[in-house]
Amino acid sequence: MTLTFRVAPSLSGLSRATPRVASGGAIARRAAGIVALRTPHAIENQLRFASSQPPSSPKGGVAQNFSSPANGILPEFNLRGKVIIVSGGAQGLGVVQAEALLEAGAIDSVHVLDRQSEPPAGSQYQKIAQRARDELGTAVFYHQVDVRTGVDNLNSFVEEIAEKHGRIDGLIAAAGIQQETPALEYTAADADRMLGVNVTGVLMTAQAVARQMTRFGSSGSLVLIASMSGTVANRGLICPVYNASKAAVIQLGRNLAMEWGPKGIRVNTISPGYIVTEMVQKLFTQFPERETEWPKQNMLNALSKPEDYRGAAVFLLSDASRFMTGADLRIDGGHAAW
Repeated sequence: MTLTFRVAPSLSGLSRATPRVASGGAIARRAAGIVALRTPHAIENQLRFASSQPPSSPKGGVAQNFSSPANGILPEFNLRGKVIIVSGGAQGLGVVQAEALLEAGAIDSVHVLDRQSEPPAGSQYQKIAQRARDELGTAVFYHQVDVRTGVDNLNSFVEEIAEKHGRIDGLIAAAGIQQETPALEYTAADADRMLGVNVTGVLMTAQAVARQMTRFGSSGSLVLIASMSGTVANRGLICPVYNASKAAVIQLGRNLAMEWGPKGIRVNTISPGYIVTEMVQKLFTQFPERETEWPKQNMLNALSKPEDYRGAAVFLLSDASRFMTGADLRIDGGHAAW
């Protein structure tokens, strides 16, 4: 039996200072917080990896690009004024992360890309869009596009967004599909569709955004949604091509990070564990044993919700992760750590 459903795909070195004898004046300067880094290489890297810092910024000092804290947010996590695209943002993990970005310092705007028509009134997406207008003083814009078959439209939308705002600062590539089918029954068409959305679609989306970042000479952060299934085989869940596609996303993220790092574009992946979405709830109706067995497979004996990944998205798109690229942030309740 073949079951097809959409799912939401489903910190840092500590430096130790060597004790040294310092003069009274030096101690006073340190107490006042005015000791500057003197290593040119350190200054270069600090400038390069500050996600809000254009590559052409003047050198000669450590870049401090943190805006004033908003609503108690640490300044490093503030996304004020950012323009961010979320693919697959109409439901599940994508729409929840879009809301988190809006909350993290009143983002200039979030643009959602999804293959389905704009969600109707009363949907989670429309509730978030209304909240953005009424409470957060910002906006969410919806663009219907298929990242696998509508690459020309994808590039046009992203270019229009960049033209409108004069830049793009970040991307969450969350568009993806799932299909549960035994390997012996998988057709070539099924495999092509799965890999086309989950791998080629992610590449095309990242490419479209990075192309505009390069065009405007701005730095930024790309977050690709992978899965713990890209690292492990899911016990009792028969989805070989899906798992292979997510392993490909993790490797794709590393390679894009290597290639685009000199441009000031960071690329990281998030690998969620099992996420309980509306679609997965329907799956539990058909396979009730999974609702009890899946939690037992991780160290927290629990299943995650889309809200559990809000902080990870804000972290990776903000200056809090400015020296992080080519990494996979696995958030799976310890599932793959056994």
